[in-house]
Amino acid sequence: MDGSTLTPRPIARQVRGVPVSDGAGVKLNRLIGTPQLDQVDPFLMLDEFRSDEAADYIAGFPEHPHRGFETVTYMLAGRMRHADNKGHEGRLDAGSVQWMTAGRGIVHSEMPEQEDGLMWGFQLWVNLPAKDKLTAPRYQEIAPAAIPTAQLPGGVTAKVIAGIVAGVTGPINGIATAPVMLDIALPADGAVTLPLAASHAVFLYPFMGDITVGPSATRLSHGNLAVLGAGDSVRIAAAGGAARVLLVAGRPLNEPVARYGPFVMNTPQEIRQAAMDFQAGRF
Repeated sequence: MDGSTLTPRPIARQVRGVPVSDGAGVKLNRLIGTPQLDQVDPFLMLDEFRSDEAADYIAGFPEHPHRGFETVTYMLAGRMRHADNKGHEGRLDAGSVQWMTAGRGIVHSEMPEQEDGLMWGFQLWVNLPAKDKLTAPRYQEIAPAAIPTAQLPGGVTAKVIAGIVAGVTGPINGIATAPVMLDIALPADGAVTLPLAASHAVFLYPFMGDITVGPSATRLSHGNLAVLGAGDSVRIAAAGGAARVLLVAGRPLNEPVARYGPFVMNTPQEIRQAAMDFQAGRF
């Protein structure tokens, strides 16, 4: 598609993160899943964890259940070890991604494997369609070297975790919502326009530096999340210096959402069943 025929998406809404504590006391910045922004269908929650104070993260996320959705962990700095009740265990290092499809149920833990230094990254919750809520759990664990980088005009680069950018395909596959997940680095004065399916919901989060977005070059400051409006592309430019941006897009499910803690289903009855199944040891 010729860039001149693209319709860049404007910013439809901006929100600031909310400080929360989760797990055994880990301090987080919650960007999606708050009273200000409940969800961006199919995305249910986005947390940023960032601290070089061990007390903010050392207690980690002890054993807990999930059913009915997917968790995505993207590490920027630090090390986390995960283990589950299926006998699966591994370590997430800086630059790595874990895409876990909880499906019908899993019990796992995520604990820091460091006692000092910076711990920084994101956890995203992605809803599953009703037909896949009770699918078998699975992991896609991607080492940093397996995440390809797309070289874009003007010195812009994009780590492609999921989706396709400039002919570069991310390693995550087989996800019902056809997600796009990019870590975009813009040099000072860098700009890029990326085609994106008009059917997808899109959000942006500049986690380093400020950017401008869309046809009106609306400024989006570091630490603010923007939900984009209608269009078939995203235009981003650095504002006042280099920037890094998390771009996430996915096909909305347009299904009812019933959620209670670590369970996300379609009806309250399914939530009650999830709780009973967990208590009965059926996860």
